Amino acid sequence: MFHAFTVEICAGGIEDVITASRFPIDRIELNSALELGGLTPSIASLKQAKAKSTVPIMCMVRPRPAGFVYTEQEVELMKQDARILLENGADGIVFGFLNPDHTVDRKRTEEFVALIHSYGRTAVFHRAFDLVNDPDSSIQDLIACGIDRLLTSGCAETAPLGAPVLKTLQERYGREIEILPGCGIGSENVVQLLSVSGCRCFHMTAKSMRQDDGEYAAVDARRIQAVMDVLGASIRKKPSLLTREDDELLKQEQYEKPFDL
Repeated sequence: MFHAFTVEICAGGIEDVITASRFPIDRIELNSALELGGLTPSIASLKQAKAKSTVPIMCMVRPRPAGFVYTEQEVELMKQDARILLENGADGIVFGFLNPDHTVDRKRTEEFVALIHSYGRTAVFHRAFDLVNDPDSSIQDLIACGIDRLLTSGCAETAPLGAPVLKTLQERYGREIEILPGCGIGSENVVQLLSVSGCRCFHMTAKSMRQDDGEYAAVDARRIQAVMDVLGASIRKKPSLLTREDDELLKQEQYEKPFDL
């Protein structure tokens, strides 16, 4: 717990995990293909993440990009992925199921929650929630299904824009389910977001686009440091946790525009 706030960093691979773990964070959400919104990570990346970091690792289970209405074959694949990830040390599974009418698919959600809880781990419903037509009834469905945590931008393009909805969800349901704001959070808005929403946690991608004969998203240590700074997070004896490599990347401008999920 840092400065009374729970900080979760979204990682796209082992290098992101290593970078994020240099900071006083509380959790990592492990994905692959962040440019596609985050897909299921490999078992090897999970094993390396567990070896390199001491914080809980939440694993995304998402077989493809686009929406969250899945075929039976896709659901079976997701169940197998979740089971294998849990057996290899995942501290929780991040997933989402919707019906074609943009309501929560309770049957499949309940099945996933039962699987995750059978391992004693955390069930997290992701930003599929931000596509629902009725946030109030949908979060009630999630609570009834036993979901532990909800990652959401407040049904808006970004969490700062959705802060009023996040505030309502937190006030009405925060004692029954953890509300985790995510998307578009940075040093320029995190303080106001937490103040308005009343939430004591947030999920941050902290990504910028990096160059290697093309662009890919990677955790940018400078963005994490900036958030820590505005939250009063600098360790007194170490005012910055940026490394020489981070400084060199800054000089070489290998990181370009910010990238937010």
